[in-house]
Amino acid sequence: MELLWYVAYGSNLHAARLGWYLSGGRPPGGLRSYPGCRDCRPPRRTLPVLIPGGIYFAGESRAWTGGMAFYDPELPGVAAARGYLLTRAQFADLAAQEMYRPPGDDLPALDEAVAGGRATLGPGRYETLLRVGTADGLPMLTFTAPWRAADVAWTPPAPVYLRMIADGLREAHGWSSAETIDYLAGRPGLVGHWTRPRLVALLHPAGECGSVEGTPPPDDRVIHDRH
Repeated sequence: MELLWYVAYGSNLHAARLGWYLSGGRPPGGLRSYPGCRDCRPPRRTLPVLIPGGIYFAGESRAWTGGMAFYDPELPGVAAARGYLLTRAQFADLAAQEMYRPPGDDLPALDEAVAGGRATLGPGRYETLLRVGTADGLPMLTFTAPWRAADVAWTPPAPVYLRMIADGLREAHGWSSAETIDYLAGRPGLVGHWTRPRLVALLHPAGECGSVEGTPPPDDRVIHDRH
């Protein structure tokens, strides 16, 4: 298996954000520098996807402060995500950086995740690999925490992190600002903290105008099962 789909549901929905994992460096507004991947070439393809389950925000980000996005396949509804076609080595190095490990390991647990749908590399955040579907005959994989959304306290995300997710949703799915706010407003961790007026102000700060309108045709946003 040389190629696979990395499925991003958090800040890596934004292609420029993912670029810092691939090429290395420190993104604007971030507190962490990344070593980058052995293969720093951009993804071969991207595609918008919807996967069963949902995202929630918990913990404390060492890169952005505030809560981090996690995926729980048992939450009701669907999670809006973005598939990036990467090499196995790129995915392994990306996962290592998310896990605060040095890149360079080819991640043998990938085969376990592809075959069985799940592999746990450790007890920490982003140390659980999940297979969330298949596209063009290639496995679609993501990483998340080992716990369920209901098992942890929810934490509101920092503005810079949430704005990156919102920009990534609009970039990947072609959503309008209203559609993006509709999707984000009810997420665990945002409710009671990020009201709709605050989300509007985040997406349209003073002095900035315009919005991304339009959505891809329904057949371009397929809900992938986990088989």
